[in-house]
Amino acid sequence: MTELAETAADLAAEHEALDAVVAGLSAEQWATPTPSPGWTVADQIGHLTYFDGAAATAITDEAAFAASIGPLLEDMDGVTLHRHLAPAELLAAWRANRRRLLEVAAGIEPGRRVPWYGPSMSGRSFLTARLMETWAHGQDVVDAVGATREPTDRLRHICQIGFITRKWTYANRKEEQPAVDVRLELTSPSGDVWRWGPDDAPESVRGPALDFCLVVTQRRHVDDTALQTDGPAARDWMEKAQAFAGGATDGPPPGGRSLT
Repeated sequence: MTELAETAADLAAEHEALDAVVAGLSAEQWATPTPSPGWTVADQIGHLTYFDGAAATAITDEAAFAASIGPLLEDMDGVTLHRHLAPAELLAAWRANRRRLLEVAAGIEPGRRVPWYGPSMSGRSFLTARLMETWAHGQDVVDAVGATREPTDRLRHICQIGFITRKWTYANRKEEQPAVDVRLELTSPSGDVWRWGPDDAPESVRGPALDFCLVVTQRRHVDDTALQTDGPAARDWMEKAQAFAGGATDGPPPGGRSLT
């Protein structure tokens, strides 16, 4: 199996994990507010529905994708959240869009760059970004309805993005990244240790992979996790980390979204 196919399989599994959470929700639960201000559970799935569809279009019709950006920027929520759909219709639309995404992703040629809202990406990175977004918005849903979603080693994809976007975190804030290497050592859900960065880096971040993913996707503050930071640059990174594209944003304050 190619790396692209392996990533696509992990994305499909992440889709199914979130589907298992929302498929049995009542209409009232679909209307539950989530930690994203103004967004319900349905809005989270509507957001994923739109961007899974947009991702499929970016692969198959670059001109149509480019033409869609203007209307999106003019009315983000109105375009993306599908608030006109009842829960059953929305779930069906999400399933259809993510199925189409996986179908067309299988045909991405080696070396091709896929356009997106920032820089274009390799096929594998493109699908990895979709996995991260599915997982992160899924966390908002899980938090809102009190569901359980067991962590898996698919988190490695998000950890990798979280590590390589350290520089982006500072550039996005128009700040200089501290000129200090940081070692990242994370314990995976299966018990393996994942490592990034130089062995002799003077500073480090260590702890559960799940907690790191929650921090870099701004779903938890580092103080509400078991992550250990050694050094001021490592701490600063974990306070500002942003693994996703878009304008610079801050995660929740300490105690804002505690681990349970």
